[in-house]
Amino acid sequence: MNSIKIALIALAVSFAAFVSIVGYQCLVVGQEHNHDDDSANLYNFVSPADLQGQTRTYYIASDEVKWNYAPTGINKITGVPLKDDPKAAVYTISGEDRIGSTYIKCLYRGYTDATFTTQQPVDPKWEHLGMLGPVIHAEVGDTIKVVFKNNCSIPTSVHPHGVFYDKADEGAPYDDGVKDSDKPGESIPTGGTYTYTWTVPVRAGPGPHDPSSILWMYHSHVDEVADSYAGLEGPMIITRHGEANPDGTPKGVDSEFVTMFSVMDENSSPYLDKNIQTFTGNASSVDKDDDDFHESNLMHSINGYVFGNLPGLTMKVNTHVRWYVADVGTEVDLHTPHWHGNTLLQDGMRTDMVELLPMSMKTLDMYPDNVGTWLYHCHVNDHILAGMLSLYTVTA
Repeated sequence: MNSIKIALIALAVSFAAFVSIVGYQCLVVGQEHNHDDDSANLYNFVSPADLQGQTRTYYIASDEVKWNYAPTGINKITGVPLKDDPKAAVYTISGEDRIGSTYIKCLYRGYTDATFTTQQPVDPKWEHLGMLGPVIHAEVGDTIKVVFKNNCSIPTSVHPHGVFYDKADEGAPYDDGVKDSDKPGESIPTGGTYTYTWTVPVRAGPGPHDPSSILWMYHSHVDEVADSYAGLEGPMIITRHGEANPDGTPKGVDSEFVTMFSVMDENSSPYLDKNIQTFTGNASSVDKDDDDFHESNLMHSINGYVFGNLPGLTMKVNTHVRWYVADVGTEVDLHTPHWHGNTLLQDGMRTDMVELLPMSMKTLDMYPDNVGTWLYHCHVNDHILAGMLSLYTVTA
């Protein structure tokens, strides 16, 4: 009998705890619902026009460029010249049958207008973007127009994540039952132009637990794998309605930094043969099936830089710094960016490291209180050895 009473008491306590937890969760959900300005109703019923947004126009081309992953010629983490660093030399020094650190790539670049005659000057605060395309900023309720021109020798497109688009402006060819003639933006030939139009509904902006702005990526999707290794990626930052400055940047954020971690497999680039012909000492001696040659073309990069060559990660102490981190690649692209010297907030959790999978897009806030130059790198051991390392500086 005593055992039965004990069992009943335990059951009653368990049930009370369950009811308490469920009730609390319902209360929290209700509070979040109210705090988010009735986001569920906004998600379903409010159009961008109702939010009185604006149209933001960007002129972006895909350009063929010679890209140097290590332009200083120095391992900036150790201070040793790349040619004198046996490990770094594997990836960065050219030779009879080695390409080295410079590759022909197809990259997104910003222009001043639809003539595509003058490139948009890069603001020093975005110097760190490196290989990435220009930042597209928008606020929930806005319409984004990307006037695009393909200057590369391969067909390219612009496919966005997160925002709202129709089939004409998806930028991705596949058998979806829609005629190619109704999808003019799926593949832009060399010399061709197209204007993509995307809208920014509430579901494209920050959620209830997000900070005031979040990261989405845009990239070419004609040959998604080859295009990614060609270098066709760029960031898109969406700010919550009413929390953006006139230029679309989030209010109250002093600095924004975007970093993309990727093992750029130049063996899978559409420009591999051209790179062999252009940069090796004796193209006929190259064995593309050789394991060592293959390894030499795996560029473990952050924004297209290796061994600490990434410039421009400089911020002031005791300011609000927002980091957007992304990942592009394959099964080896399991990255763990780690900041030395300072900590960050992600989803309300204190951390100095974040986990990334291919096409992860994450946002973290830093309030740096520790002046100095600090290491910022992927914490995967093999990636450390291969140069997925950079430095950031906090100034007084």
